[in-house]
Amino acid sequence: MTANSETCAVSSLCVYRVPGVFDQDEDGLVLVLDESPAEALHEEIRRAARGCPTKSIRVIEETAAGVPEAGERTSGAAVKAGDRVGEAR
Repeated sequence: MTANSETCAVSSLCVYRVPGVFDQDEDGLVLVLDESPAEALHEEIRRAARGCPTKSIRVIEETAAGVPEAGERTSGAAVKAGDRVGEAR
């Protein structure tokens, strides 16, 4: 999963969609809680990415070899647990 913090609108849709993976800090900025969520959550994470108003969240599907699918866009900063998404730099 990747996110582009420069385009994030901090809409919190991802927090509502997958609260065990995303949360907000005391300033309302989105935090990634789980960078390796259970497979059962993958479809909800995809829905959160599709519903993101600025398309700042991307799910990158990997092949069996562990590399991104051909044509998958991988731009944006990688999101790791505890990262603040949407924070001004």
